[in-house]
Amino acid sequence: MSTTALAVVQGSYTMAMRAESWLGGQLLTDDIPIADGSESRDRSLAVPEQITLTIPRRDQGFDWDPGTDPAHPLAAYGQQLRIDYGVDVGGGQFEWINRGWFLITDSSTDGETVTVTCAGLLTLIEEATLVSPFQPSSTDTLGSVIQALIEPALTVSFDGTLVDRAVPLGLQWDSDRLGAVTEVLNAWGTAGRVTEDGYVLVEPVSDSGAAVLAISDDPDTGTVVRWQGSTTRDGAYNCVVAQGEDANGNQLQGVAYDSSGVSPYQYGGNFNPLPVPYSYQSSLLTTVAQCRTAAAAQLQLLRRQAFRKLAVTMVPHPGLVTGDIITVTGAALTNARCAIEQLSLPYSPGEMNLTVRVL
Repeated sequence: MSTTALAVVQGSYTMAMRAESWLGGQLLTDDIPIADGSESRDRSLAVPEQITLTIPRRDQGFDWDPGTDPAHPLAAYGQQLRIDYGVDVGGGQFEWINRGWFLITDSSTDGETVTVTCAGLLTLIEEATLVSPFQPSSTDTLGSVIQALIEPALTVSFDGTLVDRAVPLGLQWDSDRLGAVTEVLNAWGTAGRVTEDGYVLVEPVSDSGAAVLAISDDPDTGTVVRWQGSTTRDGAYNCVVAQGEDANGNQLQGVAYDSSGVSPYQYGGNFNPLPVPYSYQSSLLTTVAQCRTAAAAQLQLLRRQAFRKLAVTMVPHPGLVTGDIITVTGAALTNARCAIEQLSLPYSPGEMNLTVRVL
């Protein structure tokens, strides 16, 4: 987003939506008339993104009811929507922010309204269970296995800091394609996400990086309407035990402890003076160092589910996605770094909801 658009979304503004429909790499239409809708993201889910759209059945002489036409722009036969959120930066000029690519999963017509449901592109991987068992070859690596399981449905890109390694022989996945991808990602200490450009980016599990936004409830300059906190012991652990096996069949183990001085689950602290372990096992772990790396990454992933969280209701900001780092001032916090774990963005004037995790 430009600095002008970033300034505009700090207060009330005029917004608009637009969407393109594509099928097999061919543009079907670039002018879907979105009357209403919403976007939700939750990065604890296998497919984080869900979209609902409300579209008038007839607009400018075109019938948006897909009926039985498999090539209709709103049919659910492989059609993908590229959705942009527009911000009026002055004089009726809109800056368009790409929210990403989404697969149409359902379209239904009721009277003069068409309701379209979309999901993130990882749906293509989740629904494509393995027809026969998948066995890596002797030359496969973690990266090549991920590519073999995902491509050509989606293109995979790897963070330049990752160090690939060979996959042990004798592995096999029977049916769950996306589950196999997740197992490889976990053993590598990585996570995968679909970018706004529609490809899968594999990168280290991390909460580092600069904050993209500062939010507050300041009565003069803030955009936050209200805060709501939550806390639970469910799913809370203070260490992770990752287990593997070397080439000789010897059992290996690596342990990662929550040693953060600001963590309420700190090992040896008030949460529980005894270990509360999460156990994780993978045949992809063949050295103690790999076990330790995987355990540390898994501990960070677990923190996305159980940690200090805050629900935020605010003026919509179309530049935010899950995983973004923001700073929060309010709700007894001052300039605290937080990660966005869930969000709900309206596609019409309304309020945006975030669930953020205090880092």
